[in-house]
Amino acid sequence: MQAGLSETPSRTARRIAYLQRRWRVLFANIQRDIRSTEMVQILFCALIGAVVGAITNYLHLFVNLSHKLIFNLPKHVALSMGSGTDHWRLIFVPAIGGLLLGVGAWIARRYRASEIVDPVEANALFGGRMSLTDSVRLTLMTVVSNASGASLGMEAGYSQLGAAVFSRFGRQFRLRREDQRIFVTAGAAAAIAAAFNAPLAGAFYGFELILGSYMPRALAPVAVASVCATLMQRTLNRPQPLFEMSGPMLLDTRSYGLFLIMGILAAGLGIVAMQAVTWSERGLRRLQVPEWMRPFTGGVVLSAIAWEFPQVLGSGHGAIQYHFDMRWALLPLAALLVAKLVASAISVGSGFRGGLFSSSLFLGSLFGGVFVQSLAPFVHGLALQEPAFLLVGMGSVAAAIVGAPLTMVFLVLEATGDFPVTLGVLTGVITASTIVRLTFGYSFATWRFHVRGIGIRGAHDVGWISDMTVARLMRSDPKIVRSDMTLRALRAKFPPGAIKSVYATDPDGRYVGVIDMLAVHDPQIDDVIDFTVVADLVGHGAVYLLPSENVRTALARFEQTQTEALPVLSARADPRIVGFLTESYALRRYSQELERRRAAELGDENLFSLGQRPGR
Repeated sequence: MQAGLSETPSRTARRIAYLQRRWRVLFANIQRDIRSTEMVQILFCALIGAVVGAITNYLHLFVNLSHKLIFNLPKHVALSMGSGTDHWRLIFVPAIGGLLLGVGAWIARRYRASEIVDPVEANALFGGRMSLTDSVRLTLMTVVSNASGASLGMEAGYSQLGAAVFSRFGRQFRLRREDQRIFVTAGAAAAIAAAFNAPLAGAFYGFELILGSYMPRALAPVAVASVCATLMQRTLNRPQPLFEMSGPMLLDTRSYGLFLIMGILAAGLGIVAMQAVTWSERGLRRLQVPEWMRPFTGGVVLSAIAWEFPQVLGSGHGAIQYHFDMRWALLPLAALLVAKLVASAISVGSGFRGGLFSSSLFLGSLFGGVFVQSLAPFVHGLALQEPAFLLVGMGSVAAAIVGAPLTMVFLVLEATGDFPVTLGVLTGVITASTIVRLTFGYSFATWRFHVRGIGIRGAHDVGWISDMTVARLMRSDPKIVRSDMTLRALRAKFPPGAIKSVYATDPDGRYVGVIDMLAVHDPQIDDVIDFTVVADLVGHGAVYLLPSENVRTALARFEQTQTEALPVLSARADPRIVGFLTESYALRRYSQELERRRAAELGDENLFSLGQRPGR
């Protein structure tokens, strides 16, 4: 009896071990298929895109419910509409929310001090690698900020979490670097598509901001993820566009000239908005406000603004529709525009989490209203075209700030289905984005990187340059001699033509400099050959490479010194030679990798071959 009982656990253990082995084999097969088969990747983008759409939908519902509970809003009233809000709660909620956010961020930094990598930074520097834990933390902070009434949108949280989910999946299945970047793009695109019920806008958001190009290879995964996320959002919730038009919009062909002027002015407004964030940050630093207290301080300022202009609270979704339905006079509209600009800058600058996507759309609609109200007394029939001007202003200002012109064009096209108005939006958007690019040179995302000291201008993959280090390129068999060796001994060790140069070290093994062997074998020094040592002929002792430096730094060093090869030292504090690198090999490897990546963007990764060989 006991023997039978002892056999049962062993049989169960063998069965479990068998199932584990089968699962490992199955997982390996799935991993191989995902890495090597584009259609399988597209299928998984569709499945994960639907999951991201559901997450985005429920986050949106949760934030709306929080607004209604915290601010005591009536049913079917959005926070940014500014109607039905309990004014006394405006005094306390943003400040209390800022305090909670500041304390929470302070606690989080004590246990995890690293910066949170966003999708643009991940694709530009880290090959699409993102931390899901950090992204969940950022999304929760964005929810707290938005629920507290910060003058920001949830889109940054949506795209961060969507991209991180896709990135985690890609790392789990060990996708190649380029595929990993595409997955991050698909995740952010799916989140934006679900947030705005606009799959085209979501897809182009991914292409323009998160990937930085319109790669044919990325078209299907990103588009499928966006469509599936939108369909999931529509299944779970009644589709709600960003705005609804009550009737057909009137548009005079002569107004396209005014749209051009709007684009110019929108560029200036966008630059001021981005600079205002930096000004608010500098102001809080000059006031020596502790970092954990800055969101509280920002919340107090935000409450003061919202007391007079409650529409500055929240992302601005509800307020956009409100201003399509209502017609405000010029002065109140202009005052609200300034108030929203200041509130958004204070929110970001004081440490509230969120993005300027929705806020820039609301700013743009206010700008369009101010523009048309200012010219209506002088241009006949202009007041009847106000909805079209609101749309053009919305797209132009958002393109100037966010830096995604086609995203804004498709957002309007999907919301209105009005092609003539979309052409007007295209006119303003292209004008605004071009002027910002040529004068200011940054979108809001890249401007924030610039302020942090990260030198990237977009999501183009420059991280591979950091991965191509001197340590990976160098040869590890340098010819080394001691600096006290005589030239006669050096000539005997390296006959003429054997080698171009050798590296000299002191008796302790520290690098001293490089020796040109042509100078060593020069007949003019034959009479002093027995009295001259290596140290008498060394040069370029202060020029070298370190293993951690990248190939671009190495090429710049070669150009600076006009030398063909440089030694690689272990560290500045411990200058021992560990290898050497030639300019020709570094230049060849850099060019080959650059061409391979260009070919990958065109959809033919096998067009160029790296042709790596051991020789340097």
